[in-house]
Amino acid sequence: MSNFRIGHGYDIHRTAPGRRLVLGGVEIFESPFGLDGHSDADCLCHALADAILGAAALPDIGHYFPPGQPETAGMDSKLIVAKALAEANALGWKVVNADCTIVAEKPKVAPHLAAMKAALSQVLGVTPGDVGVKATTNEKLGAIGRQEGIAAFAVVLLTRAD
Repeated sequence: MSNFRIGHGYDIHRTAPGRRLVLGGVEIFESPFGLDGHSDADCLCHALADAILGAAALPDIGHYFPPGQPETAGMDSKLIVAKALAEANALGWKVVNADCTIVAEKPKVAPHLAAMKAALSQVLGVTPGDVGVKATTNEKLGAIGRQEGIAAFAVVLLTRAD
């Protein structure tokens, strides 16, 4: 059995006027829209949780947090990441590092990247230097380019806990 596992996660949510925008565990106050979803709809946290679960060969976040459950309405998605991490830890895995990408036309997220790294590293139990968070646009192509949604990708490396 390998001492390392790689997991990949992806998530996308539609934009929703009047909702708060949370990405990477950080609220972006200057956004005129948020993301539509049952929890706080933080697509970056959802992608990260799925990457952790995938690396540990576990089911996706829908298994642990079925859509529409009353107890998860408005839930802080950092708790979803924490649950994924707890499930991986229970199998003897710990996070080495994570690399995440946000795909959005607006708002500009660059001013929030350091805060996202700090928030995510705290949940993962690693240093901010072990968490990459970057952003790109979709060059105005497709639904993301038309600002109809925001997507995120995440890759995680797990190792056997000592």
